[in-house]
Amino acid sequence: MDQQVILITGAGGALGAAAAEHCAGLGARLVLLGRTQNKLEAVYDRIAARGQPLPFLCPLDFATADATTFERLAASITQEFGTLHGLLHAAAERGTPGPVADIEPSEWERVLRVDLSAPFLLTRALLPLLSAHDGSILFVTDRTGGSPAFRGAYGVAKQGVENLAKTLAAEWASSHRLRVNILSPQPFLSPLRRRAYPAEHPEHLARAEEFAPSIGNILSPACRANGEIFPSSATT
Repeated sequence: MDQQVILITGAGGALGAAAAEHCAGLGARLVLLGRTQNKLEAVYDRIAARGQPLPFLCPLDFATADATTFERLAASITQEFGTLHGLLHAAAERGTPGPVADIEPSEWERVLRVDLSAPFLLTRALLPLLSAHDGSILFVTDRTGGSPAFRGAYGVAKQGVENLAKTLAAEWASSHRLRVNILSPQPFLSPLRRRAYPAEHPEHLARAEEFAPSIGNILSPACRANGEIFPSSATT
């Protein structure tokens, strides 16, 4: 991934940070997007301490960003790097698990905005850059199986993201200028998951770092997969 420019959303979270550090170790030039400045800075510091290419930090809250916000971000990336080779959608908002009848309208709107609308708007704004350089888009979704009941707005949004990815993959299949894939990791330890499932035993969960090599492989120019759903496994 030497000199590949990769944008990672949710870069301050468990999976986004693990992916960022792995890709930086492969020589990628990173744009780290996340809601919390100090978390992004912590990832920056770990990358800098290893002497790897310094990332470009972009604090941004998906819950309040609109189409104009993402168009300006695309313009900034064009000005700073002139190119974009990969986009990892790792940002997530879980909300509260439970029945549909108990979902507060404000939570519904926030989760759908962060988990579905913002990824669409960001992808739309970056498509010209990505498709000009045989780019790769990787959506992180959640296909842990079982009944979809009680997963709240998060479950609805993740199904929507998966359909968005499949649609993009099909639309660009014949051009060979854009690859769109899905990674569905098995449940892994993160602050978001702990808040959603406080009684869950952490020793039963995978670690986000286990999935970083898969992410690097899928985003790398050596991978030509399009429309694939990579399975819920740390050994993908």
